[in-house]
Amino acid sequence: MRKIFFIIAMLGALSPVVYGAKTHADFYQIKIYHLKNNEQVNQVDEYLKNVYLPALHRFGVKNIGVFKPIANDTAFVKSIYVLISFKSAEAWMKLEEKLTKDAKYTALAKSFSAAPSDKAPYERIQSILLEAFSGQEHLLLPASKNAERVFELRSYESPTEDLFEKKIAMFNTGGEINIFKRLGFNPVFYARVISGNRMPNFMYMPVFDNVLHRNAQWKIFGSDPQWKEISAKPENENKVSVSHIDSILMHSTSYSDY
Repeated sequence: MRKIFFIIAMLGALSPVVYGAKTHADFYQIKIYHLKNNEQVNQVDEYLKNVYLPALHRFGVKNIGVFKPIANDTAFVKSIYVLISFKSAEAWMKLEEKLTKDAKYTALAKSFSAAPSDKAPYERIQSILLEAFSGQEHLLLPASKNAERVFELRSYESPTEDLFEKKIAMFNTGGEINIFKRLGFNPVFYARVISGNRMPNFMYMPVFDNVLHRNAQWKIFGSDPQWKEISAKPENENKVSVSHIDSILMHSTSYSDY
């Protein structure tokens, strides 16, 4: 708990300098459940669907996304991603306290949270805290829900803080977000990582009809004249401003809010 309060205090102290004037941009938490077998997948699914998401809904936390990488069915290492949107960092901080005080949640979650070590429901839980870009301050939900949709979680790591800020500026004020809008990438969010195991880093999540649509859209993006103009600027070249990129293709679960 002390660590959480320290993070929030630092956010409050740094926001006027690092983030400029205070806005009402969303904060996001990405929780990643790392799993080793289908039994654990089923346990986490059951917990999220019937215990965790209903509790968050009772607290007024809405539009929770739950995703599984497309390779989950055959991969040796499996995972489930949960994307939670908050109106403030304080709202994120208070969530655990609300859960511990909620009698219905604690009763339903007992078998999951107090499982014996030889029947643990997961290997590890990873948590990433993010703040939305000024260019899109709130979650943008997909227009429809279908099983074929592909959510692509993209992560961009930079070698230095200065290059990181320049890369974010390329999105916010340099025109890249506008290109994604024009080409119909329908991003759920863009956000900088405030706390995570890979920093400096930002993440965003476009949505596509299916894998073929995703591949075609990136080809269109790569040949877009405006994108070529922006990316040709020395400060925007990926080989300069980005040290590592991750891309994870996922489907939403049947019990995801979107």
